[in-house]
Amino acid sequence: MSQPLPLTDVCVIEIGHSIAAPYAGQIFSQLGARVIKIESATKGDYARGWGPPFIEGAAALFHAMNNGKQSIRADFSDKDCLARVRAFILEHADVVIQNLKPGNLESYGLGAQALTAAQPSLIYCNLGAFGANGPLSDKPGYDPLAQAYSGMMSILGHEGDAMSRVPLSLNDMGTGMWTVIGVLSALRTRDADPLRRGQIVDVSLYETALAWMMVPLSDVLAGAALPKRSGSSSPNIVPYQVFDCAGGAILVAAGNDTLYARLCHAMELPALAQDPRFIANGGRVENRVVLIELLQARFKELPAQTWLTKLEAASIPCGPIQTVDRVITNEQTQALDILRTTPDGKATTVALPLSFNGQRPPLAGNTPSLGEHDYLLHPANQQTNSET
Repeated sequence: MSQPLPLTDVCVIEIGHSIAAPYAGQIFSQLGARVIKIESATKGDYARGWGPPFIEGAAALFHAMNNGKQSIRADFSDKDCLARVRAFILEHADVVIQNLKPGNLESYGLGAQALTAAQPSLIYCNLGAFGANGPLSDKPGYDPLAQAYSGMMSILGHEGDAMSRVPLSLNDMGTGMWTVIGVLSALRTRDADPLRRGQIVDVSLYETALAWMMVPLSDVLAGAALPKRSGSSSPNIVPYQVFDCAGGAILVAAGNDTLYARLCHAMELPALAQDPRFIANGGRVENRVVLIELLQARFKELPAQTWLTKLEAASIPCGPIQTVDRVITNEQTQALDILRTTPDGKATTVALPLSFNGQRPPLAGNTPSLGEHDYLLHPANQQTNSET
C-alpha cells in the first residue's frame, strides 16, 4: 500500500484472548498500529488451540485474528515480570485493550484506573461480557451467552426447530469493532486536548448484541407482538427471504413497493402487483402467509438460475445461496482482493473490509509464535525495538 496507514504512530497493548480483544487488535494492526499481544506465559491465548485446522501448531482461527502482532509472554504472579510489563505499558502504550475476567487485571495493578492515573494520556478499553454496570457486570461470558441473553436466539431459525445461534462470533467481532470505534473517538478527543488526556472506554458483548437487536427491540417497545422465528424472512419487509426453486433456492430482497411491483411483472404475476392487499409493504406484512404461498408456488416452476437471470434483468436484488468454498472462488470475491496471505505464505484470511482511495490495507505481517517478542520486556531492548 503506497499511502501511509492512519495509525502508524499508535502503540496498542492487547491483553486479551479468544476473539473480541484480538479482533480489535487485528483491526488496529491492519490500520498501521503497532500491536503488542501479552499472553499467558504457560498456554498463551486460548484461541491458539481452537482447531483444527491448525497451521504450524496454531489454529487457523488464531492466525486470522492475530497476524501482524508481536507476542510477549507474561506471568503476572511473578513480581519482576509484572513490573516490567507495567513499565513497558506506561512508557510505550497509547492504548490498552483487555478482555480478561472482570477484576483480574485490577488485582495486579494493571486495571484502567491504576494505569490511567499513572499515565493520563493512556486510552484504556475494557471489553466485558455484560457491561461496566449492573448486577451482571462481574459475570464472564462468551458469544453464545450474549446471543441467548439478548433475545437473539429467540428469533433465529424456524418455529418448532431446536434453538440455535448464529454460527459465527457475531458479538465478539462486533465488540471488537465497537472497541476500535470507541478508541478512535478517544484518540481524536485526546489529539484535540492541549493536555492530551486519555479516556476509559467500556464495551461489552451484551451491549453489542443489544445493538444488533435494535429493530426487534424497537418494534416491541412500539407495541408490536413478540417476534416469531421465521427463518430467512424479515418481520418488517415482504417479500424478503429465501424461495425454493426447481433444483435450488435463491434469496430475494424486494425491499420496497417499486421492487415488489417489478418482481411481480418479472414473475409474470401482474395481478399480484395490483392486489390491494399487497400494493404497500404494510399490507404485504399483514398478509404475508397468503402472498408467500403464491410467490413460492410460482418460484418452484422454474430453475433457480432461470429466476436469477429474470430478476437480475429487472434489477431486483437477488442471489444464490453459496457454500463457503464457492464464496472463496467467486469472481466478485476474487475481484475485491480481500482474501490475503501472510508474508510468510502460511495463512490466508480476510483483510479489512474497507479501502482508502481504492487501496485495501494489507495484512500487517505474520502470526507471532508464543513469546516471539519476549525480548521487548528487557530494558536494554525497549527503546530500540519500539522504533521497528
